[in-house]
Amino acid sequence: MMRWLLLLVMFASSPAMAQPVFNPAASYITPGQDEPGYRAWMARASWRPVYVKAFNDYLVSNGVGGVAPTWQLLRTATDWGKCGAEPFEVPPVNAWPNIVAALRYVGAFVEPAIGPVEVVSVYRNPRLNACAGGAPESTHRTMGAVDMVPLRPTTREALMSSLCRVHVGSGSWNSIGLGFYRGLRFHIDAKKFRAWGTAGAAGGWGCTAVLAEGAATNGSAPGTVATAPAPPPFPAKIVYPPPSDPLSPKQ
Repeated sequence: MMRWLLLLVMFASSPAMAQPVFNPAASYITPGQDEPGYRAWMARASWRPVYVKAFNDYLVSNGVGGVAPTWQLLRTATDWGKCGAEPFEVPPVNAWPNIVAALRYVGAFVEPAIGPVEVVSVYRNPRLNACAGGAPESTHRTMGAVDMVPLRPTTREALMSSLCRVHVGSGSWNSIGLGFYRGLRFHIDAKKFRAWGTAGAAGGWGCTAVLAEGAATNGSAPGTVATAPAPPPFPAKIVYPPPSDPLSPKQ
């Protein structure tokens, strides 16, 4: 009897029985764009901490400090390495207002619905955006978009249903764009009310279909849906300035 008990204990404690760690960001974050990579990036130029602090202070003064770690909000594109770009970048000062409304929405609606998130991509300068295959008018170019993954274990179907419920219920009022990529990566911006990648299980498109049919089990769809005219944006009109980069001192 004792032998069987020992075998059961050994089997239960075996590494093979360990549950895999839920880390959806691993599909998008390569070495160099993780936290150690951020610290190394900061150390490579003495002016960077000054501008990062200014950006953090701006977020705090606008009530969105702490919605996501500031260093994650400096992540560029997932394909930064292939494009010969920096893993992090402090966006132009005139683009900073564009992220405020998106972060307010994330803090007020997204995180209460799905829990904490990890930001995997925000600003992409025009050259990087083109190399990474972004749309020519992508809101990432003006820092108006945030790509994230959930940190609380979930499935794609549950994630899509939760965020669609929030989007249909509040998105039009806030002029929020919601997009889904493959897996658990999703996109929020405050440019205008729209949705894409929202596939219903029975073949319909859009959040309305997802909520009526359940979410598709895999893939993504380019469909766009708007269930109501968008009222004035929240919290204020978002101005998207032309890209410029005053934060590139000579090194």
